[in-house]
This record gives sequence, structure tokens and C-alpha cells, in this order.
Amino acid sequence: MDIAYTAIAHASGGGRDGHVRSEDDLLDLDTRPPKEMGGSGEGTNPEQLFAAGYAACFLSAVHAVGRREKLDTTDAAVSASVGIGPNGEGGFALAVELDVYIPRLGREQAEQLAEAAHLVCPYSNATRGNVPVQLTIVD
Repeated sequence: MDIAYTAIAHASGGGRDGHVRSEDDLLDLDTRPPKEMGGSGEGTNPEQLFAAGYAACFLSAVHAVGRREKLDTTDAAVSASVGIGPNGEGGFALAVELDVYIPRLGREQAEQLAEAAHLVCPYSNATRGNVPVQLTIVD
């Protein structure tokens, strides 16, 4: 693979109860476990960061496939929900739901575009086979 860009981020403190920042300081956040996992919830957490990255990346893939197929993706949006829970083997696992909104396309065409974007998106490619990802077209 010919790498076009490398993001670098650093975690310090207690990990989920610590601090993260990107090498260029554009991202600089305190991390705290969510209340649902016994934390204060007074900072972001890895699942929120993953959800934000996946939503942005998937939306870019929707637009890229739309351009390639000459489809109107104006006003498209993606919401990502990332769940975490025990994997039954002593560790934890993630599950992802992507709600995809493509208002200028009919439902069938939007479903086809979302499936094609799922093959293009680097997050989808990284999680395929490891993390269940549910795609839902929303109106």
C-alpha cells in the first residue's frame, strides 16, 4: 500500500481516563469513561471518537461513489452509533450502526449507493469481519 497520509495521536494518563491529542494539536481532548461504564462521562471516549471518524469517513465514501456514479449526494449525512460490550471471552467488542441519509435519491438507489460506499470506506474495510456493521437508510 502506498500511504498518502499518516495521522498520529498520543494518549496519556489512564487511557480511558486521561488525555488524547493529535501530533498537530488540532485534536486535544480529555477522555473519561462514560457513566454507563462507571465513569464520570465528563470527557469524550474512544467510542465517540471512533463514531465521529467513521461517520465522516463513510460520508466521504458516499460522496465519492456518488460522483463516480453521477448521483446527487447533496445534503447527504451519516450518523454512526458505536456500541461496546463484553465479548464473552474476557475482553470487549464493538458493534456499529450507520444511519445513512441521502435525500435526493430513492430508497433503492440510496441502499445501493450505501452498499457501494461500504466497500470503499477505509473504516468499513478495516472493520469488515471483525465488527458487525448495520447500514440503515433513513428518510
